[in-house]
Amino acid sequence: MDTRKSFWLLSAALVAIGFGTFAYGIASGHPERAWQAYLINFLLWSAIAQGAVLFSALMTTTRARWSGPLSGLSEAFAGFFPVSFILFLVLFFGSSHVFPWSHGQDLHGKEIWLNVPFVFTRNFVGLLLLYGFGFTYLYYAMLQKEISPDGSGPIRSIFNRLQQNRPQDPEKIKKRKGLFGILYLLAFALVLSLIGYDLVMAMDPHWISTLFGAYTFVKAIYIGLGGLIILAAVMHLNPRTDFRLSDSHFHDIGKLFFAFCLVWADFFYVQLVVIWYGNIPEETAYVIERTMMVPWRYLAWVTFAVSFVLPFFILLNRKIKTMPQFMLVICSVVIIGIWLEHLLLIGPPLSHATLQLPLGISDALISLGFLGLMLASLRFAFTQFPELAHAEKREVR
Repeated sequence: MDTRKSFWLLSAALVAIGFGTFAYGIASGHPERAWQAYLINFLLWSAIAQGAVLFSALMTTTRARWSGPLSGLSEAFAGFFPVSFILFLVLFFGSSHVFPWSHGQDLHGKEIWLNVPFVFTRNFVGLLLLYGFGFTYLYYAMLQKEISPDGSGPIRSIFNRLQQNRPQDPEKIKKRKGLFGILYLLAFALVLSLIGYDLVMAMDPHWISTLFGAYTFVKAIYIGLGGLIILAAVMHLNPRTDFRLSDSHFHDIGKLFFAFCLVWADFFYVQLVVIWYGNIPEETAYVIERTMMVPWRYLAWVTFAVSFVLPFFILLNRKIKTMPQFMLVICSVVIIGIWLEHLLLIGPPLSHATLQLPLGISDALISLGFLGLMLASLRFAFTQFPELAHAEKREVR
């Protein structure tokens, strides 16, 4: 069987398994478990795509020359943007299960902010702006590339028509690309902060952390870099592709991944220290439940070890960063750790003081469905724009 068809069949099988399990969970007596897994995966996979695309915008804004073909790969993650937007709209149908405060809880004056129509409206607009800036940035990024004749499909046809009316001045294209790269960076910080407040922090409406917005978008950059490294490693190791990276490329992106591992842990620690020092009951109850109460305390330690301790000590070794096989495994483990971190944050208010972790085989199967969507989105992006995987390598300085 053709390799391309095999890939599409694999993606379709994963999606069918995941969303079949999700539909079965909704039809069963505990739909809240299915919606919990759905919300976790929506947040996780959307953040991976958003954070990966940010890499390209960041390299453009800082005028970094070392990124080389990694920028093209990062831009391919924009293929998941429309999927993420649709997944967000579907979340509306589970609002009664994913928003505990929607069941008549006394919000002490927060009713104006925390009501389902307003929550979805502002996040709808936020994602629309974020993805709009992202696609406009990618349009100008594509205008700077050497166009491949192999691209085909509806999106490629639209791009080809738009290209006929493009500005001819390369300097003007460069400036517009830089402008929309900056707009994407700003929208990324603001929209990811809003999503963190509305879809995660608001699960406990009486708990407040002014650092939570920054914590959310730093985490998205962390796992976005992880997703980018995984894609680069898979393509580099695949003998059927001509995509290859030098050791210096893997080392540089590995150093950046290591840096955001430290930044994520710093925000994690700083929030904890401020809450401990302030000793305000509304804040400490949130932390105590997740770090000292059964069953969440075990999950907290596992999450911290998998997402920070292991990658920190492993990536201290310079040689490891240049080895795609090891980086693929490390980044995959970190993404699993952040999945568990999402469960740690939103699980307690959704699980109603259960003494067992709300974690089972159905959560893994639903996650496979989202993985299938991500694989299909990346494949679709490379089919439309093959040049994303053949970007010209830049001189390392």
